[in-house]
Amino acid sequence: MNDIAASAQNEPHVPVMLNQVLDALVPHAGGIYVDGTFGNGGYTRGMLDAADDARIVAIDRDPNAIEAGQVLVDSSSGRLALVTGCFGDMGDLVPPVLRAWQAGAPDGIALDLGVSSMQLDQAERGFSFRNDGPLDMRMDAGSGDTPSAADVVNTYEPRDLAQIFKVLGEERQAKRIANAIVRRREDEPFTRTADLADLVSRVIGGKPQRIHPATRVFQALRIYVNDELGELARGLIAAEKLLAEGGRLAVVSFHSLEDRVVKRFFASRAGAVSNPSRHMPEAQSGPAPSFKLLTRKAQEPTEDEINRNPRARSAKLRSVERTGAPVHAVDASDAGMVALGLPRMMSGVLDAHAGAGGAS
Repeated sequence: MNDIAASAQNEPHVPVMLNQVLDALVPHAGGIYVDGTFGNGGYTRGMLDAADDARIVAIDRDPNAIEAGQVLVDSSSGRLALVTGCFGDMGDLVPPVLRAWQAGAPDGIALDLGVSSMQLDQAERGFSFRNDGPLDMRMDAGSGDTPSAADVVNTYEPRDLAQIFKVLGEERQAKRIANAIVRRREDEPFTRTADLADLVSRVIGGKPQRIHPATRVFQALRIYVNDELGELARGLIAAEKLLAEGGRLAVVSFHSLEDRVVKRFFASRAGAVSNPSRHMPEAQSGPAPSFKLLTRKAQEPTEDEINRNPRARSAKLRSVERTGAPVHAVDASDAGMVALGLPRMMSGVLDAHAGAGGAS
């Protein structure tokens, strides 16, 4: 067993839908691949082990993930370059590595969206309502001037909080929760995850639920603070520009809004059009398709994987193959994600807090 496989056996994090992602990317000997969401290195290890001499450029915005990943870099015999940054900036981060390697365009790109198990397990990061910690949630905490979850909860207007919870968390009681937060913070600001989780639980009340009552609120704050949907839109656009002809892009999402962004982007780039009548031929309009869909529907994890790894329960995998057509022009709706799936009702929140969290 090589060093990479041995380190994978000792790794507590289980990469979701790893086999399906590898089947979609089809790593081959000597290929160049990008793991845009390195995390704990699950996909990177899988690609390194799947193809001899394949080289990986892995990206992560979390300095803790970068530090922990150095062990894998050291054991990879020069086949792994680990880069600090956001995968939405891969168009700037990846080319310098490729030039240093004297390598061509990537043959595949993998994206595993959302927060990693490693981040959830670290109470001090403030992602989890189950482990009390500072109310932070920033993946790159301590860098830049990005507001923390506590900043959002303690300063945003109730209508903006309600919109964040409703749209990004799909929380039905968003308005009640937002109003309760504002009333409570007048006496004492929120600083701890358990404090916020307790308040949300009291507001929602009722019978025991399958998920914790604070799940959707915490999810919404995390997505907003880290601009995850904006990051996804920028990453998809960058991947279209980076991939070699025949290169493949595989995206695993865990949230309906994420999946909607991916689905609409892939459909637009694959030339999918709605046929107004089954009696009329389908008409092709606009630019030539820059991607070919590998599956018509999203793939889901097997029951066996869900039983082994409950985190996989909500995962969806979509994958495409790059054609030889030019990249599509990027318009304002792409950059703002309205056309990619972000509801228009969020635009007021983004405009009001430009430069913070979800604004891009």
